[in-house]
Amino acid sequence: MTQTTEAAEAAEAAEAADAPRTADDQSPLPPRRGRIHRAWLVAAVAFVTILGAAAFRSLPGLLIDPLHEEFGWSRGTIAAAVSVNLALYGLTAPFAAALMDRFGIRRVVAVALMVIALGSGLTVWMTAPWQLLLCWGLLVGLGTGSMALAFAATVTNRWFTERRGLVTGILTAASASGQLIFLPVLALMVEAGDWRPAAVTVALAALAVVPFVWLLLRDHPADVGQKPYGAKEFVPKPPPTPGAARRAVKVLFSAARTGPFWLLAGTFAICGASTNGLIQTHFVPAAHDHGMPVPAAASLLAVIGLFDVVGTIASGWLTDRFESRRLLAVYYALRGISLLFLPMLLAPSVHPPMLFFIVFYGLDWVATVPPTVALCREHYGEDSAIVFGWVLASHQVGAALVAFLGGVARDVFGSYDVVWLASGALCAAAALMALVIRRPTVAVTA
Repeated sequence: MTQTTEAAEAAEAAEAADAPRTADDQSPLPPRRGRIHRAWLVAAVAFVTILGAAAFRSLPGLLIDPLHEEFGWSRGTIAAAVSVNLALYGLTAPFAAALMDRFGIRRVVAVALMVIALGSGLTVWMTAPWQLLLCWGLLVGLGTGSMALAFAATVTNRWFTERRGLVTGILTAASASGQLIFLPVLALMVEAGDWRPAAVTVALAALAVVPFVWLLLRDHPADVGQKPYGAKEFVPKPPPTPGAARRAVKVLFSAARTGPFWLLAGTFAICGASTNGLIQTHFVPAAHDHGMPVPAAASLLAVIGLFDVVGTIASGWLTDRFESRRLLAVYYALRGISLLFLPMLLAPSVHPPMLFFIVFYGLDWVATVPPTVALCREHYGEDSAIVFGWVLASHQVGAALVAFLGGVARDVFGSYDVVWLASGALCAAAALMALVIRRPTVAVTA
């Protein structure tokens, strides 16, 4: 009789767990033994989403030379479209984080992926620079902004109370993994003589992720009757927050009155300048200037992506255990030193010192993200995802500025040497800024 009762209770629990949840049903479901917490499934879907979306992040640096040769556009003109894309990627992020609070993560991300597919697909018919600005700059920029790291921060904040640093590192590494997968393939397509199949591939990759997002992603643990991973108590789903744009701006004005915000924004602007704006946009054409074949240079970028996965996950693990501002100072100092050596390493072929640079830079690429997210959480609590969105905006503004100036410098000086050296000096300044960030005087609840 006892076994029968226990079996019935287990069946009722399983039936309740699989039953659809209504908007008003916020009660916790009974735990199911031996089952992985739903937070890890959500994190896995987010990882696949960012992984697939990384295809469009891999393409701009490969298009500079082909577009220059086919249309005769200057590298500065092409870099201007890339800079618009990078700037919108950042400026859209805080509003996207607020929209996720209003309409849910799943809807915002699904729409963003479709906008990316539209913008990338339309580029195959462009014939003028303004069309590149519209398709790749505006549409893809808006879509990528909604898929920015604020998405990862939102998922982490809602679904986890433990292992946040590790999860942030894993989700951040997804972008690098996507670069590892897509960059060599896209480079071979471009090298074959036409860049258009690469643009179509990007569009299809974005569309392929939409079903995963819509069917498997959930906005909040309460939607499936669970506590956040590591939480001791059930957390009801907060009501939708109206006025997403107003809230994003309000959070900005509030954070802007604090010193840590400007220090985080400044350091992250330099982070963007020395990664997306510099290496991701200009490394391939710079290596090609020295006689290196485009697929070989693109493969080196892909190797950066490989070691970025290791470095970012390791950084998340370290962030759970060590002081975030000191980690940032070390990361920026090492990055600056490595950039100072790069002009001496570029050559027609790949040699051991260049491989050492690639491995070293890859480990440091976005290792800055987990400690930056942690510092936002420490100082700004429940608003931390939106604050990080604004900090990310500064990251992309820095990236956009250097993407544009790098192209102009190449047109004016005939090489990228001055850009490498200036970026190394900026990283040294970022290391000092990170050390100035103070700990919060009052604990802020997330």
